[in-house]
Amino acid sequence: MAPADPPQPRFVVEFGKDGTPPAEAGRLDAPAFHRNHDAIWQALAPHLAAARGNVLELGSGTGQHTVAYAALTPALTWHPSDLQESHLASIEAWRAHTGLANVAPPQRIDLTDPGWNWTPGGLLTAMLCINVLHISPWCVSQNLIAGAGRLLDRAGRLFVYGPFKRDGAHTAPSNAEFDASLRARNPDWGVRDTRDLATLAAANGLTLADVVPMPANNFILVIARDGRTSTTLN
Repeated sequence: MAPADPPQPRFVVEFGKDGTPPAEAGRLDAPAFHRNHDAIWQALAPHLAAARGNVLELGSGTGQHTVAYAALTPALTWHPSDLQESHLASIEAWRAHTGLANVAPPQRIDLTDPGWNWTPGGLLTAMLCINVLHISPWCVSQNLIAGAGRLLDRAGRLFVYGPFKRDGAHTAPSNAEFDASLRARNPDWGVRDTRDLATLAAANGLTLADVVPMPANNFILVIARDGRTSTTLN
């Protein structure tokens, strides 16, 4: 008898499980992408619009953010990644559908692994992580930021999007309710505190350089190698 497939980690949220079948060639569609991708790009653009080099996205999900932003930044090569096989297939399908030369094949990265790395390796201009930290155990936040400390170049930035507490307090009643619902589903999940993430950043030679308010009580955290808040990456 063939061995059973190992169980997926509990923090994985799989797109395409809402009864909507995948589009042609396995392309999945995330409703949140349509709500947030423009606003996220407005925060990323001052840093990335004229940048060069490699961007690694962690937890790319359907792949829609990767291809949308790659189309706007031809001088950057985007490297999407995920853990879920159906997501990796969707990312590849979006990559094929768009035909963008600056999107690399998706790769499997497990942020529960403290020693995770990316292929082909080397220093990164930027890292992007959207809607991951609140639906994953705390070790994922630790390993993400430690990885940024290892992999970002001198002027590199890690951009993290999602709901966050500020100095121990929720920023809206809806976020407090969301946090409670997450923790009821999985006690390892929850809305993270910017204060705790800033402490992680400092421990890895980084600085929480900016906290950018976003629609729907979300934020983008800008974590920098050198703490500068200038709008140009060299």
